[in-house]
Amino acid sequence: MKTNAKNTQPTTTTATADPALLNTPAAQAAFATTRTTVKVYAALTTAALLAVAAVAATGHMVNPFMWTRAALLPLIALLLHRLTASTARGSHRAFERLRTITVVFPIAIVGVDLIPGVCPWWYAALQALCVLPALRIAVTLRGAALRAAFPKKR
Repeated sequence: MKTNAKNTQPTTTTATADPALLNTPAAQAAFATTRTTVKVYAALTTAALLAVAAVAATGHMVNPFMWTRAALLPLIALLLHRLTASTARGSHRAFERLRTITVVFPIAIVGVDLIPGVCPWWYAALQALCVLPALRIAVTLRGAALRAAFPKKR
């Protein structure tokens, strides 16, 4: 909260992007790319869940870690979708969260999969493929158009 200079009444401010900068063709293209990439992420993670189910149905070993991860990753698509929608409406907070998640999340997924004995190599490769769209979102969010629309807070 900050106080108005003319009176001492506190005013609330919400951190939003400049609407003019949000509506530039470059920013709209970045949002379109992000929305499409979230859909690709959702499709890949759903396919990975179905692959785990198929492997289990054929009698091969699928551990609880694999089931849990395979079930949770498609749910993250919902979070990414929600943050993308809020970012497109100008929410600086959603923009920052989306930027952070799309960098940290893939590193954490791949890092855990590299721990020996946690999961088979095919599952680790499948999970690495699934997080590639998150990296694309991270790169898109760091483009000039969105950096201009969402300047760093001081």
